Amino acid sequence: MSSTFINRHWQPRAMLVCHVAAIVLLVSWLWQPTRELWDAFDLWLFKLLNDPVHAGGLWAHVWAIGSMRPVDAGVGVVMLAVMLKADLIFTGPQVRRALFAFLIALTVMLLMRVLFADLVEYMGWQHASPSLVVEGSARLTEMFPAWEERWDLKDSASRSFPGDHASVLLIWAYFMTFFARSWRLLLVWAIAAIGILPRLVAGAHWGADAFVGGVFLSLLALAWSCYTPLGYRASEWLEKITLPITSRLARLPLLGRMSIVSGR
Repeated sequence: MSSTFINRHWQPRAMLVCHVAAIVLLVSWLWQPTRELWDAFDLWLFKLLNDPVHAGGLWAHVWAIGSMRPVDAGVGVVMLAVMLKADLIFTGPQVRRALFAFLIALTVMLLMRVLFADLVEYMGWQHASPSLVVEGSARLTEMFPAWEERWDLKDSASRSFPGDHASVLLIWAYFMTFFARSWRLLLVWAIAAIGILPRLVAGAHWGADAFVGGVFLSLLALAWSCYTPLGYRASEWLEKITLPITSRLARLPLLGRMSIVSGR
């Protein structure tokens, strides 16, 4: 199948919509009257998710596991598996090109994250996570000290804006939304939501860190990687330079059956 399922042309209208939406969202967080609404939402959401953790039990254990660093890697593996499974979202011939296009989108977002972090620091927009600010917060690191020592639970951050974890999950979900349909689209967003929730429950991030900072970065990255020829051209180049490797790997018994290797 042709690789033209990835956008090859500039789409100024879609780019404008992404930029306007991202800027309006950020301004709504910075402008004092609407910032008060965001702050109220942040506190409400944190208490809704974090207060039940005080009781311990299954709820606390589930989110303690979800806050472990290795689980982040596990979510990444699930995301890749959904992308690379032929005929789940992409057909076999599309898998490799789609992966390359997504990696371009992710790279664009990470570069923007570096620039945005400098702006956030310069403008004094940075803040600490709710677990360090809200009195009486349930701290998973205190409830599960052995797990913290072994697995490095993530339940606090002195500089929590924007939500890096959320921005990665969101750019993946946005990218997959171009191609996923019906229950597959629900699967994509369920994975993104499940991946974002542990940081919010544990208090490592405010809701605005994800829903303002994360969305802001992912929308801008989406605009420049998917509504311009960048994703198409860069993925085309990556496919060419990796062809000697993939053509050799395709001869191996097990690897040769994988769509990302065989291109089938």
